[in-house]
Amino acid sequence: ILIDAESGRVLYEQHAHTRMPMASTTKIMTALVVLEQCDLSETVEVDARAVGVEGSSVYLYEGERLSVEQLLFALMLSSANDAAAALAYHTAGSIEGFAALMNQKAAALGLGNTQFANPHGLDAKGHYTSAYDLACIASCALENEDFLRIVSTQKKVIPLREQEGARVLRNHNKLLASYEGCIGVKTGFTKKSGRCLVSAAERDGVRLICVTLDCPDDWQTHRELLD
Repeated sequence: ILIDAESGRVLYEQHAHTRMPMASTTKIMTALVVLEQCDLSETVEVDARAVGVEGSSVYLYEGERLSVEQLLFALMLSSANDAAAALAYHTAGSIEGFAALMNQKAAALGLGNTQFANPHGLDAKGHYTSAYDLACIASCALENEDFLRIVSTQKKVIPLREQEGARVLRNHNKLLASYEGCIGVKTGFTKKSGRCLVSAAERDGVRLICVTLDCPDDWQTHRELLD
């Protein structure tokens, strides 16, 4: 789907309301919920249950202390599943409790084809969205200035073991560096979901949001649709 972010007008769509797995594009809602529930400067003490989550990771360790903002950068640039879990435990005390907050937000946005089971997007029963719903989530999230600032950042350094070293985070979204006006948003991939991508670009006061789910040639497809 391709939408005009301001009006919500659909400019192009294909199977836009089909329920699909969405991999790490899930983290758009994760970040939005965290931003609404937490202060950026809050300190998160990494829960033991957040350590060693499978998939993309920034290798958090139990008891490590990072700010909500630093973990949001890890979440959205490095697509860190351990950061997603750490933020979920901090915000809601459990993965299930946090997923409930995500689902409350989806309901508040009036989304009928979205349900979350976790904050990171690893394959799970009852975890799905549609291209249309995901575009709506991205549009809402981009209205948050902190979210926009984070997802439009190409590189960020955050502490490792509380200042002993540094983690260099590089944004997986290649369009930020290669597509004029690109301001975000998020990549995603699992074998089950295929390649997923949510992009947003702004030119001449027009903001467009593009979503593809299970699209092998997503970078080029987004360029063509945005053009």
